[in-house]
Amino acid sequence: MSTSTAIEPLAGPLTGELRVPGDKSISHRSVLFAAMAQGTSNVEGVLDSADVRSSLAAVRALGAEVDIAEQPDGSLAGSITGWGKRGPAQPEEPIDCGNSGTTVRLLMGVLAPWDITVQLTGDESLQRRPMARITKPLTSMGAMFAPAGKNTLPLTEQGTRALQPLTYQSPVASAQLKTAVLLAGVFAEGTTTVCEPAPSRNHTELMLPAFGVETVCKPGKAQVSGPQTLQAAKVRVPGDPSSSAFPACAAVLMPNSSITITNVSLNPGRIGYVKVLQAMGAQVELQPTGFEGQEPVGNIHARFSPNLRCCEVAAEDIASMVDEIPILALVAAFAAGETVFNGVSELRVKESDRLEAIIGGLEQLGVHAWSQGDDLHVAGQPGLRVPQGLTFDSQKDHRLAMTWAVAGMVGGATVNIKDFESVCISYPTFSRDLRSLVQ
Repeated sequence: MSTSTAIEPLAGPLTGELRVPGDKSISHRSVLFAAMAQGTSNVEGVLDSADVRSSLAAVRALGAEVDIAEQPDGSLAGSITGWGKRGPAQPEEPIDCGNSGTTVRLLMGVLAPWDITVQLTGDESLQRRPMARITKPLTSMGAMFAPAGKNTLPLTEQGTRALQPLTYQSPVASAQLKTAVLLAGVFAEGTTTVCEPAPSRNHTELMLPAFGVETVCKPGKAQVSGPQTLQAAKVRVPGDPSSSAFPACAAVLMPNSSITITNVSLNPGRIGYVKVLQAMGAQVELQPTGFEGQEPVGNIHARFSPNLRCCEVAAEDIASMVDEIPILALVAAFAAGETVFNGVSELRVKESDRLEAIIGGLEQLGVHAWSQGDDLHVAGQPGLRVPQGLTFDSQKDHRLAMTWAVAGMVGGATVNIKDFESVCISYPTFSRDLRSLVQ
């Protein structure tokens, strides 16, 4: 049953420092890689969210020993003892991945090299998301999925210890697809290569060496050689750049605001949204401070920017900001001119059809937005005022819930959001964190 939450406007500008929760993509990988490894790994700064808890539950069901606890800062930390060379255990029940596409798609690669049979399922939303992009290359390596040819969950996977290496030309730039194939390839006899039409997130290639697995990591190409066994490691998860986009954009739109978001991953494949904001004339700056493992980290400074202008985003850049398109579209609604996001078809197969949801939400604000083929167009309105009493349907999509919340917070109007609690998927303390910056 859906519930509606009233989001009140901010009482003043946003000022000060903020630390966003741990990166969701890196958190998933830290959990899954530790479970695959020989020995006991220590993890810190892991995002405490519904999605990451789905990964934790999955590796427990597969035989990993998980000793993880919530920390005073709201993150998760502790140890995970993996199954290593013996492989994952046969689970007694289907593995429910909740709403987490990352959990289920990466698990398919984790399970492929082992002779166990596992049914994978998820919630109603996840059961609508496409899985053939993952099952196709894994089937070519020797894994089997039933029912054969089915594109959605639930699916039953039968792995094999005779997994074959693969050179795969991916039709899409997808870090989940790439990671699933590479994780399977770690255990195959020979070299497994994934080539992409555009660079996707490279967290897997950066993290695997910490677990003793060398990778080839080039733009649009990733490679591993097997068979190998992951070895236990220590991982400290930096802040999530996708989560940072929402307070950063709120500061850009809220008069007199100036904030610093600290200890965020500045991985080039994750901060495309900053370049788009800068192209719009927003006052957003990056300050590198060092590395967590091989992940570059630093601070993001964002200030109120009253003279925003339109820009055009190239299709080959979308992979570096795909989760931030909803909030960037909202910023574009306040900018002068027509902003175009090219090649955003991937938005149609996220937790919701984000493309149509963005268009519908902006139209509620009185902003003309439309799709043309795979492109999103937003005709901005400088000085836009948000009408009072609007109700937005988040469609249980955390990125949409936060986007429409920002619209109300900076627009001076109370808005209602259906299923606002979906923010728990990636940023449970989102509303509280933003309001803590109001002096």
